[in-house]
Amino acid sequence: MELRALIAVLARRRAIRRHQRWDRGELAYHQERALAALRDHAMTRSRFYQRFHRGLESASLYDLPVLTKATLMEHFDDLVADPEVKLADALAYLEGDAEELFRGRYVVCATSGSTGRRGIFLYDRDEWMTHIASYARAQEWAGVAAGLTHKVRMAVVSSRVPWHGSARVGQTVHSRFVPTLRLDATEPLPETVEQLNAFQPDCLVGYASMLHVLAAEQLAGRLRVAPRAVMSASEVLTDETKARARAAWGSDPYDVYAATETADIASDCARHRKHLYEDLVIVESVDEHHRPVPAGTVGASVLVTVLFSRTQPLIRYQMSDRVALSSERCDCGIGFALLDRVEGRAEDIVELPARVGGVVAVHPNVFHRVLELVPAAAWQVIAGRSGVRVLLERPGGAHRARQGAAGHSRGLKSSERTP
Repeated sequence: MELRALIAVLARRRAIRRHQRWDRGELAYHQERALAALRDHAMTRSRFYQRFHRGLESASLYDLPVLTKATLMEHFDDLVADPEVKLADALAYLEGDAEELFRGRYVVCATSGSTGRRGIFLYDRDEWMTHIASYARAQEWAGVAAGLTHKVRMAVVSSRVPWHGSARVGQTVHSRFVPTLRLDATEPLPETVEQLNAFQPDCLVGYASMLHVLAAEQLAGRLRVAPRAVMSASEVLTDETKARARAAWGSDPYDVYAATETADIASDCARHRKHLYEDLVIVESVDEHHRPVPAGTVGASVLVTVLFSRTQPLIRYQMSDRVALSSERCDCGIGFALLDRVEGRAEDIVELPARVGGVVAVHPNVFHRVLELVPAAAWQVIAGRSGVRVLLERPGGAHRARQGAAGHSRGLKSSERTP
């Protein structure tokens, strides 16, 4: 990250830091104004929303139709606010090295398609600075805030696929102020351990499943790192993984709930209670008919309205996560509401029998990396005691953008989320 970009992110982090001290009235006023600006922008600049929200200009947010990923991708060219942006061009850009900005101004990320359809998401410079600042907020709450006078050595064990959200974020923040080691969860474990030992991160970020494995390596004495904070992302953080991480590094990991589409949605405060980022994203936990569920009840899906989205406005966008909101309040001083728990799409390490006895631990990203290159409408991995079966839907004739529905008998997480 160049100095100018870092200063912009720090300024954005400082600005949104003030929001967390708001009372509920101040927050409601901010949401009302930000939502009105988003809806006005969408109706003015997006041909899709001009049709999708026609006649609903005065309706409340909760009376607007739900936007699915399938609908978003089907109407991509009309939905984006820049009429010169075309899906075909974005896909072609992702097929290349994708080091430069798309059309000289957009960061492009793609979801893996583990829920059945790949999603493409664009961010201009201002949106991307807010995107990065939301992650900086999570680190600040975890006690490892980087700045111009104090650097933080960060290691991220997730995905290095160029279009993956975590790879984009890691690429952006890497600098002399935030030296960042990016490792892929699919790499051989001994190599990952060796690189982490050499790097000695202040902040260790990873998929929950990888933290589970790395904590075991730390307890076995092969991994020898002493991070000031361990942060879990992209998957459900189980009590078992929490306990193992606590035993390995002396404290609970900080849990981050994020997505490619939204940046951070919620993260742990110092009390290890998960606060929603209500100033940036409006979150609805709903049932199968998109009706709100009571606090403490796990919904069938989540609807998100990303208040800072402009290039690709997201209003009541549906994600298949299953979460429960909370009616409680935290005494940490942060005024944002709490997220009670996340239950959906937990992804486990797949354990396969080894030829010489025992098992081999395989991260599901290995399957994503291989099978997303297969021309099929969707795919599924079923892991059992005797091995693995791979099922393909309509092999040979599907567009690559629609590949990647993934799952196995133990339950895959969505790798569309990012740390």
